[in-house]
Amino acid sequence: MAKQVLECSFCGRKKPETNLLIAGINAHVCDRCIEQAHGIVLEELKSNANATKSSSDLVLRKPKEIRAFLDQYVIGQDQTKKVMSVAVYNHYKRLMQLQHAEDVEIEKSNIIMVGQTGTGKTLVAKTIARMLDVPLAIVDATVLTEAGYVGEDVESILTRLLQAADYDVPKAERGIVFIDEIDKIARKSDNPSITRDVSGEGVQQALLKLLEGTVVNVPPKGGRKHPDQKFVEVNTKDILFIAGGAFDGIEKIISKRLNRQAVGYSTSKNVDNIDKDNLLQYIIPKDIKDFGLIPEIIGRLPVLTHMDPLDRETLRAILTEPKNALIKQYEKLFAMDDVKFTISNDALDFIVDKALEYKLGARGLRSLCEAILTDSMYELPSSEEKVLHIDKAYTHDALTKNLLKRLEIAS
Repeated sequence: MAKQVLECSFCGRKKPETNLLIAGINAHVCDRCIEQAHGIVLEELKSNANATKSSSDLVLRKPKEIRAFLDQYVIGQDQTKKVMSVAVYNHYKRLMQLQHAEDVEIEKSNIIMVGQTGTGKTLVAKTIARMLDVPLAIVDATVLTEAGYVGEDVESILTRLLQAADYDVPKAERGIVFIDEIDKIARKSDNPSITRDVSGEGVQQALLKLLEGTVVNVPPKGGRKHPDQKFVEVNTKDILFIAGGAFDGIEKIISKRLNRQAVGYSTSKNVDNIDKDNLLQYIIPKDIKDFGLIPEIIGRLPVLTHMDPLDRETLRAILTEPKNALIKQYEKLFAMDDVKFTISNDALDFIVDKALEYKLGARGLRSLCEAILTDSMYELPSSEEKVLHIDKAYTHDALTKNLLKRLEIAS
């Protein structure tokens, strides 16, 4: 009589083909089916939890509480943190407002941030979204073009937001969209041209209704629209839009407006009081208009704020003080290999000096740390050493060595 071979009652795999076969009363189940069923249960519980959530579950925090949370992750930028805290607080108060016919309707206040590269524009938006537990989509304005041209339509912005919200439309409709590099869609020039500017003013025009609030037909999986496609309707009236850009060269426009280059008796009396190292603090909507954004889009981004350039003290603090500071990240990375990582104050000061020299903002700190620590991160996981102390001499030697290598390759 042939011996009966046990098999999984769900997928039909024979016992030799499984790692584990669990017996029941009149059935058997293999390890793969158990894992799959466990995943289905978790997904179902998650979807049920999301279904019970509504906009009333949103925990509203006061502006000072929002500011305190931002302080844990973002160093400096006091004015921007204050402006953002108030704007976000007012926006979510607006969402919680009970709509009645006789009520005053509160309009939303989208935000535009102007600041040099590496000053923390994206970090501020990410931190606020993390605190509020709302979906955040970070999109790049440089890839947007007018409808019909190679590139992405403005509706793709909302596709990203839907993806961040796991295609939960009510959740996406109270999310945050951060449009980065908004300055790259500025009008190229006032002179007429035979070539069409498909990624400039036309994109600004297409963004107008999106920023103000309208129902948009969004292709669920992104890509181009076509007649047979099913669309997801998304209402943008409760979505907070934050735009950010470096606006490279806008300082010249501000300087000209402040009459700093004036000569003769008509020179402005307040010229001496102007901080020449941080002209962005004097920015007004007219400067952005002169840069190339159309008045209609500036009107739909009513909250204007700026990011201060990072000075030596701020860069030094960024290395060690925030909750996710760079040095804390490297300490954790090395701790995963049971290596105790320490760095001297002289080494930190040296890194800050080099970052200022390269003028890359906070991103420059990361580049320098990677260049200095790459050799150690390569060697130590395979060695017996469990202590790594970085001093100024080590940082100097590591940077010089890497720089010499690059110079040799270039020659």
